[in-house]
Amino acid sequence: MSARGRCAKVLPSELNKVCPERGDEPATHPRKMSDFEVVPNLQQSSSSVSRSRRKAHFPTGTNEKENLISWIPENIRKKECTYFVESSQTSDSGRIVCECGYLREQHLDDAAKPPIYLGKEWDPSRHIQEMPTDAFGDIRFTGLGQKTGKYVRVSSDTPPRVIYHLMTQHWGLDAPNLLISVTGGAKNFIMKPRLRNIFRQGLVKVAQTTGAWIITGGSHAGVMKQVGEAVRDFILSCSHKEGEIVTIGIATWGTVYNRESLVCPMGGFPAEYVLDEENQGSLSCLDSNHSHFILVDDGTHGRYGVEIPLRTRLEKFISEQTKVKGGVAIKIPIVCVVLEGGPGTLDTIYNAITNGIPCVIVEGSGRVADVIAQVANLPVARITIALIQKKLSILFHDTYELFTERKLVEWTKKIQDIVRSRQLLTIFREGKYGQQDVDVAILQALFKASRNQDHFGRENWDHQLKLAVAWNRVDIARSEIFTDDHDWKPADLHPVMAAALISNKPEFVKLFLEQGVCLKDFVTWDTLVYLYDNLAPSCLFHSKLQKVLLEEREHTAGSKMPRLQMHHVSQVLRELLGCSTQPLYPKPKHTERPRLSIPVPHIKLNVQGSSLRSLYKRSAGRVTFTMDPIRDLLIWAVVQNRKELAEIIWAQSQDCMAAALACSKILKELAKEEEDTDTTDDMLALAEEYEHKAIGVFTDCYRKDEERAQKLLTRVSEAWGKTTCLQLALEAKNMNFVSHGGVQAFLTKVWWGKLSVDNSLWRVIMCMLFFPLLYTNLITFREKRLQPVGCLAHLRAFFTAPIVIFLMNILSYFTFLLLFAYVLMVDFQPMPSWREYLIYFWLFSLVCEETRQLLYDPDGLGVVKMASLYIKDFWNKLDICAILVFIAGLTCRLIPSTLYPGRIILSLAFIIFCLRLMHIFTVSKTLGPKIIIVKRMMKDVFFFLFLLAVWVVSFGVAKQAILIHNEERVEWLFRGVVYHSYLTIFGQIPSYIDGVNFNIDQCSPNGTDPYKPKCPETNADNKEPIFPEWLTVILLCLYLLFTNILLLNLLIAMFNYTFQQVQEHTDKIWKFQRHDLIQEYHGRPPAPPPLILLNHLQLLVQRGLLHRPAMHHKLKEKLEKNEEAALLSWEMYLKENYLQHQQCQEKQNTEQMIRDIAQRVDVLAELLDLDQVKRTGVVEQRLGSLEDQVHQSAQALRWMMQALRGNGFSSGEDVPAMGSSKALEAKEIDLKGKPEESRPPYHVLARNLLYPGSHTLRFPVPDEKVPWEVDFPLYDPPAYSADHKDMAVQDPFSLSLESLLKINYNTMDGLIDRQSFHGLYAVQDGLPLNPMGRTGLRGRGRLHCFGPNHALHPVVTRWRRNLDGSIIRKSLKKMLEVLVAQYPLSDVWALPGGSLEPGETLPLKLKWILRREFWPQFQNLLKQGTEVHKGYLDDPRNTDNAWVETVAISVHFDSQNNVEMKRLNSFLQGCDPELCIRWQVLDKRIPLHTNHKELLHKVSALFGAYY
Repeated sequence: MSARGRCAKVLPSELNKVCPERGDEPATHPRKMSDFEVVPNLQQSSSSVSRSRRKAHFPTGTNEKENLISWIPENIRKKECTYFVESSQTSDSGRIVCECGYLREQHLDDAAKPPIYLGKEWDPSRHIQEMPTDAFGDIRFTGLGQKTGKYVRVSSDTPPRVIYHLMTQHWGLDAPNLLISVTGGAKNFIMKPRLRNIFRQGLVKVAQTTGAWIITGGSHAGVMKQVGEAVRDFILSCSHKEGEIVTIGIATWGTVYNRESLVCPMGGFPAEYVLDEENQGSLSCLDSNHSHFILVDDGTHGRYGVEIPLRTRLEKFISEQTKVKGGVAIKIPIVCVVLEGGPGTLDTIYNAITNGIPCVIVEGSGRVADVIAQVANLPVARITIALIQKKLSILFHDTYELFTERKLVEWTKKIQDIVRSRQLLTIFREGKYGQQDVDVAILQALFKASRNQDHFGRENWDHQLKLAVAWNRVDIARSEIFTDDHDWKPADLHPVMAAALISNKPEFVKLFLEQGVCLKDFVTWDTLVYLYDNLAPSCLFHSKLQKVLLEEREHTAGSKMPRLQMHHVSQVLRELLGCSTQPLYPKPKHTERPRLSIPVPHIKLNVQGSSLRSLYKRSAGRVTFTMDPIRDLLIWAVVQNRKELAEIIWAQSQDCMAAALACSKILKELAKEEEDTDTTDDMLALAEEYEHKAIGVFTDCYRKDEERAQKLLTRVSEAWGKTTCLQLALEAKNMNFVSHGGVQAFLTKVWWGKLSVDNSLWRVIMCMLFFPLLYTNLITFREKRLQPVGCLAHLRAFFTAPIVIFLMNILSYFTFLLLFAYVLMVDFQPMPSWREYLIYFWLFSLVCEETRQLLYDPDGLGVVKMASLYIKDFWNKLDICAILVFIAGLTCRLIPSTLYPGRIILSLAFIIFCLRLMHIFTVSKTLGPKIIIVKRMMKDVFFFLFLLAVWVVSFGVAKQAILIHNEERVEWLFRGVVYHSYLTIFGQIPSYIDGVNFNIDQCSPNGTDPYKPKCPETNADNKEPIFPEWLTVILLCLYLLFTNILLLNLLIAMFNYTFQQVQEHTDKIWKFQRHDLIQEYHGRPPAPPPLILLNHLQLLVQRGLLHRPAMHHKLKEKLEKNEEAALLSWEMYLKENYLQHQQCQEKQNTEQMIRDIAQRVDVLAELLDLDQVKRTGVVEQRLGSLEDQVHQSAQALRWMMQALRGNGFSSGEDVPAMGSSKALEAKEIDLKGKPEESRPPYHVLARNLLYPGSHTLRFPVPDEKVPWEVDFPLYDPPAYSADHKDMAVQDPFSLSLESLLKINYNTMDGLIDRQSFHGLYAVQDGLPLNPMGRTGLRGRGRLHCFGPNHALHPVVTRWRRNLDGSIIRKSLKKMLEVLVAQYPLSDVWALPGGSLEPGETLPLKLKWILRREFWPQFQNLLKQGTEVHKGYLDDPRNTDNAWVETVAISVHFDSQNNVEMKRLNSFLQGCDPELCIRWQVLDKRIPLHTNHKELLHKVSALFGAYY
């Protein structure tokens, strides 16, 4: 037997070996768990644990470790035996042990000295106490790849919420979307290899896809081992972690082998655990593949099953929690999966079914699982004791002798109850159609249970859909939810649509769109606010929004963070899209802000109450729809970099080309600020993908109609901030789009204006120099109306064409430069000549044009923004530089004393003006790309000069210091250090550096000659240099080596790389930059400088004096609504063609074809395997049927022979039935539907094993043993009679004969009516016998009287009507509404009625509902009503000697204007506020007591209504 770790008995040195990181254990006093019921520091601990660092299987951080060390001992306890009582049993080694199972030395020191007051008998409730736990932390399994998990030792009385808090807050587990409780055989068993593989793969798949927790027993044996190996196989098969599989083992501390290694009072981080199966004996080892362990301690050793109650409570607690994620709030569902198993497993299944937990039984795993699976499709009446005995003898052949007759009866009863709840039972059969995977079976079981669960209205379907969304199982949603059984309205899907968007589940978004969800109806102003409120905190856009909100709070000087509004989103979007776009969501006025009828922050999507659905339940006047909802959703998805979601939404967009270009722009801007490299790469890749989408759509449009396609480029898009597709592409620098042939053709068309693009350049120049040639056919125009000779439109069309304006400006600029050069070189007089004045005038016209460009603001951006945009352009900077230098030179030139410096400055200005010529040549297809290459190489030169400066300065300083002593002249210092060093690179080596060519006449010995450098270090005669020539020569050689050979070649290599890099994209870059020049001259005044001043004067008069609006020369076109709608419809049609073409290309892709073929082969192989399994099963069934038929035939022949021997055919034996039990059973199994069972012939609720309101268990009574006439020798029911202290009239709860003889049965006993509606009932030993048979319990239970307890149940109904008063029908039948009530301290609804007090005519519960003044009128209604039931009521409170008999009376209001119904409603409104009363639609899923639903069924049949 393993030794037990106790902190009081372990030496410090030994303890340090186990827990090397712990300190001294603090002194703690044992306290009971009740002292920790409040858990005082739960809130504090949850705030201290950062949820952003939650990783369940990573090593515990320092802060988390300290938090655990302080929190766990305060809130989690263990149990210790404090009183040693010698047991009659001994340990495995033959030593004396205590009744708790531990040795004497394994107890505390005081436990061996029993005080007198403790008594002699060992009592767990008195002798086991709680104290702080001493085993928790990280568990590491040695020798098995260093697998690490979490563990904790807890008391068996620990509240489940404390354990749940530990798992979610301190262990860092996210709340599960599903709880899978796996139970079954605790010992190793053999499964078929195929079934084992199917189970493992399916279990892991459902856990991984739904985010489930798997709970098992945690030991390395039986079903727990199967689960652990399934998780292990999944981890080994994954190239990377696709998500942790949370596998929680709940085991008994006293049965864990090697548990002493886990004892660490200050926590084991980690605790080393050795898995040793060979020496474990009767104990068990923990499974190394589980991730978390909860070790339940009750203070005993070697006793299995201690953890079951705590596990049941924990699972129940978790299933009652609500998880909110991605807008979906669901109560965590739970499912029980059963493999193999024994008696304990049957109890687990029975308890799960009783508590409404669905169970999945894996047939073929053995024992209990197979017993239930083989009888699951049989009618309950055919599940007899003999059948169960036969099954047990086959499946439990090794332990069948241990089954007593009572045990067989108990098993039969439990299996009958399990099978009776078919809606909670799912049998997984290998090869069954539609159930190839365990994960599908598990999820189908949950949906089947949910579908059959009682509910009000449509809550059931909503719950199923929420589960599917939470699990992200769109396949289950398609097959189980969106079927013909329920008609989904698009508005019903809006809440889950929002949830799918928030949780990034594109497949569900696509499914909801297929089901008819209209985005224009779905997306409202407040929906967008809700979506942006739920942005992922890690999203860059979220941080930018928070920054905007912070700035607004600082601006308003408020202490509270302002609530997010759409104009905040618009502010961030404008930064991303560029200032050329108008705000997408304008800031509303305070009086115009649309408000929700329900505040957005309180919106939740949960199962019970208010939900996201309230977001769409508002009056029509309050609904504020956006301009373009598809655009809004697309932006929301793109800013979060959700590729699949954005692609689905973009496919729905109408203005798709602008949307794609805008998405590309947003993503590129976000990528610039994103810190994560992977996210940046994803954003840039997605941006490029959207650019390709825009190119693809535009290509199809351009092929169909060039003119309409070009209109799409310049159409003003109201949805995207009144910008154009072309402007978006330029803002995003989408060179591929701009360089598209269609875009370039449009730019060329703009460049030529109204001239035909077929005109030669020399013809344009000829007409420009001699304009009368325009009236010949030398120049052609695009518009035919300009062709007639003599039309004045020729001149306007020709001279306003951008190409003509460009050529005239070139001519003007060259004239300006020639005149400028002439003045500088020939005509620069002290007094300016007329030519120089002409230059000044010319420059003034250039300044005016630059000012016009600066102030030209067609989009209303403001002077500051226009100035920043103007400065960003390189050529504008060059213009400003040239003008400023010219003005500086002009200023100096006009001052006589600075005439010459003025000329020098003007010469520099001339250089800058000449450089400006390069911008003019960018229009050339030949020179333009070369200028781009030169600009790129200038950047390379800048970085090269930095490297060169290091060598130049270092060599120059060293040379100067070695050669010359104390040179004080700054200009000669600069010459020696920088200038001479720089010239040395090009071969001008100083003559004095080596001393050979030294000449004293070429230098100044003392440095006094300003025109000569100072001489180097020389001798006393100043004739020979004395500096180390060898050193200067070496330095010179090294300097030339690195500069001439290394750095210059590096520069050449850089130039070559830049040239090759740019050359590949030169054409695209040139086409992209060509737009700027074309747009500039498209909006430029036609006259060249200096005549352009006339245009400026005209502009000044129009704007300043006449106040006429400026002409917008940008490439924008505002279309009429009808034309725009037709154009967008055409674009959307071609977008659909593009998407279809893309899908066809993907299918034709070789890799995709290979994947499709591989998938088809896999499906075919699986179908073949299933077909083989089915064929084998059919053959086995036929063989079994044939054997049975042969056996039956032999029996029939034997009977015939015996009859003939007796000389007659009147044999007493019955003719054996020619049917086959096995054949019938197989036939039942083959049935696709569930067998229809009639109403059970015996009471069912009255035989539930656990009697309600007590801990009393009934004696199990199978169906066949219910009648009193059937002999049942084993029947020995317990007795139970509750004492109702608040009731004045009740029978004695003692079963003594003396007290029972005072009762008069079958008659009126005073005020108590003991007469039965079924006639006289039998009385045995002073106790009446239930006329419906045995119930498994004697006494009167919770009923007041022995014999019949009379009750009254009014069934108040009315027709369900529409708003117009018409009766609603379903399946051609009218629908009823019934009055139901929920009483205080009750979770279920019931009919307004109940037990009748002696002498009363109305039940007490009915009086609670009605006011006193309405009682007589309601009695009159009952008299006028129709009696639908009178007799026995199958009630869980019934016993063998007391039962409920009721009268159900139907009170129906046929007219909606019935006065009595209105009075009833008015009296209901003033009833007890703790009561809940409502009119509810009557159908079979109404959540009432089962016996009440039977009464409703009779009422619906009475009126022929829907049920």
